[in-house]
Amino acid sequence: MPNSPTQIQLIQPDDWHLHIRDGAIMRDVLADTARQFARAIIMPNLKPPVTAVELAHAYRSRIEANLKSLGINDFEPLMTLYLTDNTSADEVRKAKAEGIVGFKLYPAGATTNSDAGVTDIRHCYKALEAMQEVGMPFLVHGEVTHSEIDIFDREAVFIDQILEPLRRDFPQLKIVFEHITTKQAAHYVRDALTAGNTIAATITPQHLLMNRNAIFSGGIRPHNYCLPVLKREEHRVALLEAATSGNPRFFLGTDSAPHAKGDKEAACGCAGCYSAFNALGLYAEAFESVNRLEKLEGFASFFGPDFYSLPRNSKKITLKKQAQSIPQELPLGDATIVPLRAGETIAWSLV
Repeated sequence: MPNSPTQIQLIQPDDWHLHIRDGAIMRDVLADTARQFARAIIMPNLKPPVTAVELAHAYRSRIEANLKSLGINDFEPLMTLYLTDNTSADEVRKAKAEGIVGFKLYPAGATTNSDAGVTDIRHCYKALEAMQEVGMPFLVHGEVTHSEIDIFDREAVFIDQILEPLRRDFPQLKIVFEHITTKQAAHYVRDALTAGNTIAATITPQHLLMNRNAIFSGGIRPHNYCLPVLKREEHRVALLEAATSGNPRFFLGTDSAPHAKGDKEAACGCAGCYSAFNALGLYAEAFESVNRLEKLEGFASFFGPDFYSLPRNSKKITLKKQAQSIPQELPLGDATIVPLRAGETIAWSLV
């Protein structure tokens, strides 16, 4: 089936950064995700966090039970562990041997359920040495959390204070700079000198399509609030250029993060955008906005598995230029959730 201005066929993509939570809401999130993606890297920031191999296996079993109840047998969860100040080198080696695909850095206090996160990256050097040794990817939430640093500057400061020294000390460590949001991050990953395939970045649909005005348009828009927070237009443009460039260091990771409507529309609302319902249509819209739809398959389907040394998928999917109305709300366990672009119409739909 040839591609055309109104229809594109892709090898089925994967989501290389996904929150599915736990308990009653997981089933609804999995249903939305598995409709589009073949695999997803599952984030470990539960309460309590997934810090050990046994906890990851138990979490996977709960995921598989929900998939079975949905009748889904062609979606693979890729499990990760939550790095702490006390993660041992032995736990890293065990994780590698038992099929865990990466460790996740949450700087303490950076985002949802990050209170148990790393307080000082130097506390983790033995674990990082083991990751480098066994080829275990290190997935980083790239922000500092010092209160004196402006929230819009925390990613750029992270590059200078944490990421650059980290890469100098561990030059063979495979690092994914997750959900990048700034021109500085896009250019850093693009221009990084490496001895191999050792640094990459994921980019979300909201950071490709929106700048920080979307949080304040006509009033507070809590469902557009995420962390890292949306930035200025110059940063959105730089991210869009990176994503659509064909550079294999950039690939799809939605960071879709479900929070019940009431938890977002609150005096202290949660951070996170829910894009799992319509992520591929949103990415297609972003790529079409700069006339680079032909670059979508590499970004969505090829570069992620290549970086993680996993096989590319073989099944194909089709996106059609057909208007799709996004519901105002969706079920989320016993509650409801407001998806990204709720109440709007997007141009691309999954056939």
